[in-house]
Amino acid sequence: MSTGTFVNPGSAQVDTAASGHRDVTPAQERIEQRLVDNVVASFGACENPRLREIMVSLTKHLHAFIRDVRLTEEEWGKGIEFLTAAGHITDDVRQEFVLLSDALGASMQTINVNNVAYKGATEATVFGPFFVEDAADVELGGDIAFGAPGEPCWVEGSVTDTDGKPLPGSVIEVWEADEDGLYDVQRDAQSRTARGRLIADSNGEFRFWGLTPTPYPIPDDGPVGKMLAAVGRSPMRASHLHFMVSHPGARTLVTHIFPTGDPIGKKDTVFGVKDSLIKEFGPQPAGTPTPDGRVLDGPWSRTRFDIVLAPAST
Repeated sequence: MSTGTFVNPGSAQVDTAASGHRDVTPAQERIEQRLVDNVVASFGACENPRLREIMVSLTKHLHAFIRDVRLTEEEWGKGIEFLTAAGHITDDVRQEFVLLSDALGASMQTINVNNVAYKGATEATVFGPFFVEDAADVELGGDIAFGAPGEPCWVEGSVTDTDGKPLPGSVIEVWEADEDGLYDVQRDAQSRTARGRLIADSNGEFRFWGLTPTPYPIPDDGPVGKMLAAVGRSPMRASHLHFMVSHPGARTLVTHIFPTGDPIGKKDTVFGVKDSLIKEFGPQPAGTPTPDGRVLDGPWSRTRFDIVLAPAST
């Protein structure tokens, strides 16, 4: 058993017995490697080659991590406690394991791996934990806010393939937090505001009223929030508006757009910001006529997001 003690990740002091810098004898190396080999061999009878590949790789990387940092038994116990707490706080609305994956960049890396760059296709980013499947259908030019608080924002754009051909009938799911940084389901699991589903017109165009995006923290009252605080990281997400766009024969796109000038920017706690997704949300003073002929009493903003979908075959 190691004599190293658990150290708070935020502490400046590290016990050298648990830091990964102590010498490991050849005899000890053989003991540890023998275990890795035995665990890997245990998957030999697995009939699913992909499952076997994943489990073997996971085993090798997990054991390499344990050996690299010389993980103590107390630290292992703390890790189990952390994962148990993440499970206890997870429910039908809140998914703490998605938050953990997001905060470690694993979600974003999975997105990168599964959405390879293709010509000028719009880049993908993280899905997030607050999408729901039963959002209301909204007519083009309609308002997805449904009374959610926030500054009005006019959003318009097009959906095309990588050859510039319009994709009429594309399904466009949009959702966002309100000005208080809350999604509808965080207020009420049955609420459906600041989200909607639109269908692109015959020219592949879409337009709707939403809310000017504002920054907000990911839920930080659970184990993921404690982890971020311990390592000196902010829980704040950059301001953004979610999109999920699909069309037959095209790769479904999950992405956000981010306003220029956001002070959080690339400090986004889930690493979701990409340069190509930063858009100008032009501020409009009160009384400025809107694209659909309204005159609003207060300020509003407007932006354009032209979406390019890669072929499904990619």
